[in-house]
This record gives sequence, structure tokens and C-alpha cells, in this order.
Amino acid sequence: MLRSLFSGFSRREADRLIEAGNRAESEGKAGEACELYRQALSVRPGYARAHLNLGVALEAAGDAAAALGAYRDALAAEGANPFAHYNLGKLLLTRGENAEAVRHLRAAVEGKPDFVDARVVLASALEATGDTEAAIGALELALKQRPDYAGAWYNHALLLNKVGRAADAETALRRMLAFRRDDAALFQLSKLLRARGAFDEGETLLREMLGRAPQSAELHVALYEALKERGLHEAAIAELSIALELRPDWAPLWLMYAEVLKALQRLPECEAAARRALALDKRLPAAYRLLGGILVDQLRVEEALEVYAAGKEFDPQGHVETWELFALNFHDAISSEALFGRHKAFGERFESAHPPRFLRFANRRDPERPLRIGYLGGDFRAHPVGFAFLPLVDRHDRAAFEVYCYSVYGVADRFTRHIAERADRWRNVALVPSTEIADIIHRDAVDLLVDLSGYGGIPTFEVMAHRPAPVQASWLGYLSTSGLTRIDYRITDAFADPPGMAERFHTEKLARLPHSQWCYRALVHKEVPAAPPCVRNGFVTFGAFNQSAKISATVRGLWAEILKRTPGARLLIVGVPSGPATQMVLDDFSRHGVAPGAVTVTPRVSFEDYFGTIGSVDISLDTTPYSGGTTTCDTVWMGTPVLTLTGTRSVSRSASSVLGALGLQEWIAATPEEYVARAVAFAGDVETLVRLRQSLRPRMEASPLMDEPRFVRDMEALYRRMWRTWCAKLSP
Repeated sequence: MLRSLFSGFSRREADRLIEAGNRAESEGKAGEACELYRQALSVRPGYARAHLNLGVALEAAGDAAAALGAYRDALAAEGANPFAHYNLGKLLLTRGENAEAVRHLRAAVEGKPDFVDARVVLASALEATGDTEAAIGALELALKQRPDYAGAWYNHALLLNKVGRAADAETALRRMLAFRRDDAALFQLSKLLRARGAFDEGETLLREMLGRAPQSAELHVALYEALKERGLHEAAIAELSIALELRPDWAPLWLMYAEVLKALQRLPECEAAARRALALDKRLPAAYRLLGGILVDQLRVEEALEVYAAGKEFDPQGHVETWELFALNFHDAISSEALFGRHKAFGERFESAHPPRFLRFANRRDPERPLRIGYLGGDFRAHPVGFAFLPLVDRHDRAAFEVYCYSVYGVADRFTRHIAERADRWRNVALVPSTEIADIIHRDAVDLLVDLSGYGGIPTFEVMAHRPAPVQASWLGYLSTSGLTRIDYRITDAFADPPGMAERFHTEKLARLPHSQWCYRALVHKEVPAAPPCVRNGFVTFGAFNQSAKISATVRGLWAEILKRTPGARLLIVGVPSGPATQMVLDDFSRHGVAPGAVTVTPRVSFEDYFGTIGSVDISLDTTPYSGGTTTCDTVWMGTPVLTLTGTRSVSRSASSVLGALGLQEWIAATPEEYVARAVAFAGDVETLVRLRQSLRPRMEASPLMDEPRFVRDMEALYRRMWRTWCAKLSP
């Protein structure tokens, strides 16, 4: 009886002290609260409630280690206490002890199934362990119990976007905003809206936030990005200028400023801004990429290579090195053997540091079943790769192939929307880490994954290195080896990569399409001029339309020789940035002894003007060592013949591939001397130029280059052979 009375008294006294401690905590007196909880424990040793409150107060006082001990003491006294499990799990999560946090948070919701906060924190812990799908499931249960939980809707949206479910993420954000108008959610919703092309609504949300926080540099940056995505570069620069006034020492801002200046082709200013970013923070890999790219565009490849070499130190992911590899393709001072060696060495280092994460596949080994084809890249848009992809996505045999697209580029245009509508599954993974992109692809059970970017665009090599699909290939985005052994095939043709010549420069097996690696769909239907301009001019006009980076010192020397041996001839070079790059090209021709006025250099022109300009020249001169591809198709489409010089690199034979598919072997030179001689000879053969002006477009329309059904069937047959080969292998 006395024991019972004493026990009741001690509990009441302990509870009184705990309530006093709670009041002290509410007044911000964490130290006083801790002392009161300790008094409660002296009155009633082993009291779980006192241990739990002490843990909360210790956390508030900043003593996480002591708080952990208090929570463990609470569980020692009352092992099923859901609040002790919750607080302990939450604290363990902040300390990075994720697996242990999951265990305690699961115990909290098992002990108290309606414990919604515990489910929300459990989702964060599951995400931290890499189990994103389980995290989504935990949040869905929490939201069933509390549909008005705004924070849970926000977390749910972030996770859904992380796994590529952008539409569901948008819905979740809108549900959250129905309960609470939160700027973080508005910011994320703006990103999602812009990614799917709803630019106006996305911009409106940003302007709403800026109305509340006009001094926020971050919001001005977001509005800059929204305006840039719409091509409103001048307005974008205005927003960025405000941000720079607010934060002049913020290196990423200078990098963004450089990016928009590059889009405007204001390259000297762009270069200065990129160098300013690096002066503020030399550990910015993207700044090395941008500065290197600016230098390449201005024909300063050797300087670009020096920039990339300096940036590799600050980029453990290897992106800077892949940009360096891409730039080396333009460099005419490196041998094909050395170029391959650099790719192979990178691949070996990267694969050694990153073992494949998926060693077994549940994909059914049936060689003839319908296949799931995944396409990965950043160019499902107005881009040469995007244009070439249109026939595939439009004409795939849906009874035999299911098409999954994984886009690592966040902004949508009309081509993006067309491709997304035609794909069986469209995944916008622009904001998703490469590890999780690989997880998504693996969960989708893709049978054959095709990389469309390589090192020529937004990096995707990390995803391929994880090997999320049993068969992996590359096509078109990077006309060279990746150096990776986990890309099984590189898709090409016999013109671009002749059997017996190209294999030694690849880590992949070359899978050759029987007719052409190119499929050209004309997007501009401008009429072909009736006659080549030499008929009315009385002299021949040569043209060059490939991107400026391809105009190497070697090819400039060859063009100079052609001009000197063709009296009265002119050369129009389109696409060289105004300023120092243009002057350098003109000075180079002058040093080679070309008469003043024989060479005209212009910057980029609009899409429509580009096709019209092609028609204003008699003969187009291809570049070396990096040849043209889509540009060659565009030029022939406009009735202008292209003269190319083959080389030992795959990138040196892309125009040869186009011309070979057209049966125009006489326009393919094997040596520099032959290239010059043929240019001079064709310049004097007006009859041939007149005939080609009228016959090239019909010839192209009748060729494999524009036979979309045949191209797609050829590609599907190639995929089927790859799949059969994998099925025939013994399962690991």
C-alpha cells in the first residue's frame, strides 16, 4: 500500500517537474528545462517520459550526443514508445545514420499507425538510403491520413520529379499550394511548368515571388533562366544584371552571364565573364566547360585544351575531361591513334572508379519478343540529333518495339513535345542525378539503351557506365568512340567507318546499318535556285557552312590553295563569330597570299536565311579533320554539291557517309592534294554544276537518306540482332 502511494506521488511530482520543464522550453530556456527533467528523473528514475523530454531539450540546447543517449534511455524504459523511436530516428537521420534511422522510424509508425509526422520523416530517411520508391510510398500513406499536410505534398512532389514523374510532381505541388501559398513550392512549380513548355505561367509565378522579394538575387536569376528558355536573351540579361548588382561576388552569376552572352554570340564579352567567374571561384567545372567552348568556337582549340587541362583538377566526375575529348576531335595536330588512346584511357579510369551497379537483369531472354528501347540524351529538341530522331520515334513498329525516352535537357520546344507525344513513355530527367536516372531506366526494364549524346552535349556517360540495360549502344550524337566498354555497340555505316579500318579506334563493336547512319527529314522546303550563281556571276563561289570550330588551320590552308588556283573565285564562310575570330580567319587567308576581297566571313544566320545562303554558292567545301553531317544533308537538299576530304577518324568521314549514300563518290577526295585538285576542276565544270543544281534534290529524295520506312526497319533489324546476341549469351 505504501509502495503504491509513493509510486503515485513520485509520478505526480515527476509530471509536475516535466510540465515546468515544458514551460521553460516554450520560453526558450533549454538549460533550465534540462535541469527540471533531470530532477524528474531523480524523483522517478527510469521514467520514459522524462528521458524523452530531456532528449528534446538537449537537442534544443545543441547537445545532440546527450540527446541520443536520452532517447535510448527512454526506449530502454519503454521499448515500444513511438515518440522515442521517432525522435531518435529523426536525430539519427540528421547525423547521416540513415539505415538506423529507418529502423526506428518504422518502429514509430508500427507502434502508432496514425503517426503522420513519423511517416514523413521516414520518407526522408528512405530517400537517404537510396530507396526512393519506398519513400514515395511512405508519403502516399501519410497523405491518405492527412490530405491537408502541405509539407508532405511538397516532399512528395520533389520525390516524384526525382524519378522522372514530372506531371505527377506538378499535381502534388498544386495540391500543396491549395493549402499553403509557399514560395519554395511556387519556385519548383515554375521549373516544372517551364520544362513542359508552359513558359507564361512559369514566368508569372516567378514575378509573383519577386513582387514580395525584389532584392532576391536568386529570384532574379530564376527569372533570367525563364526568359532565356524562351529565347528572350536581352530581357534575360537585364534580370541577370540586377542580380549581379545585388551579388557581384557570386561566381555562378558570372557564369550564367557568360552563357547568355554566348547565346547572343557576344563571345569576347562572354570570355571575359567566364574568366571573371573562375577568378572568383576556380572550382567551377562548368566555367571551364564554357570558357573552353568559347575558345573552340573562336578557333582557338589549343587554348581551349589548356583550359580543360586546368579544370580537370576540380572535377572528380570527369565532365571536364569529356569536354576535352570532344575538343580534341577538332584538333588537327593529334593523330587518330593518340585521339583513340585518350578516349580509351579515360574509359579505363572511369570504369575502374565506377563499377557497374547492375550485374543481373530480369529481362526475359526471348530473342523474338517485343523489345523495350530506351533513348537517352539532351537533344530531343531543335537540334541535328533531334531532327534525325524524328523518323525513328514516328515510324517504330509499335507491335515489336516500345519506345522510352529519357531527356536530360529541361526545356521543351515544339520538337520536344512532338517526340514526347510519340514516345510510349516520356521521362524528363533533367533534374535527376545520373545514379537515379540509371535506377529509373533499370526499373523500366529497358532491353536496349541507346545514348544520343556521348561527349558532344549534356553528359550522359555516367548513366551508361552504371549499365542500367543489358544491351547498350550509341548513335549519332558523338561520331567517335566513348572509350567505355559498357557501351556495347556504336551504330554507324560502312562509309563512315569502313570495315577493317575503324575497328581499332573503338572500344565498342561497330554495328553498321546497311545503307546509311543518317536519315534526313527536310524541315525547310525553300525552292532550289534554277541555276548555280556562277552562271550569272561569271565566277565560282565556294561556301563553307559547318560550325566555326571545324574550320581548322589545315582546312584554311587548303581553301587558300583552292582560291589561288581558281582565278576570280570567291569563298563565303558562314557561322564564324564576329570580332577577333573573323579577323583571325581573314588574316590567315591574307598570310596564305589570297587576294583581299576574295573571302567573306559572316556570323550565324537564321534558319531560313541559312538555307537561302546555301543556294547562293556553287560548291560547298567540307571541313577537316571534323567533317559535316546534317549540314552536308542541308546543303545537298538545296542543290549545292559538297566536296569532302576523308580521313582516318570517324568524325572525318561523316560527309563521306552522306555523299556515299547518294552515290557521289567523285565528290569524296582521299588526299589533301586530291581535295584541292577536284575543287579546282569542279569550279571549271559549269555544265556539271548546272546539272547537279537541278538533280541533287530529286536524287536525295530517292536515296536511302530520305527513305524513312527503310531506315527505321534497318535500325530495328540491327536492334534485333543485338538482342539476339545477348539472349544467346550464358546468363551470368
